[in-house]
Amino acid sequence: MCAECGHEWNPEELLAETASAGIKDANGNLLQNGDDVVVIKDPPVKGLPKPVKADTKVKNIRLVDGDHESIAASKASGPWASRASTCARPEWCR
Repeated sequence: MCAECGHEWNPEELLAETASAGIKDANGNLLQNGDDVVVIKDPPVKGLPKPVKADTKVKNIRLVDGDHESIAASKASGPWASRASTCARPEWCR
């Protein structure tokens, strides 16, 4: 059960979905480890006093297994994680 939204899912279905579909960004592009993305929303981040600003460029992301499609990033403010739907892979990275 998700602590954020209360959604319940079957673990076998979740594994089948993530294996076949992959993790997609806000535009529907498949993401891979090491991709560069741009934050398109202001997601709150635990441990930081302010949210990460939109249009922040994040290099070398890492896809994280979890109950939601997540990415992890490291920047000057330290490591943080966010949902993939808050990021998009820009045209110049493709």
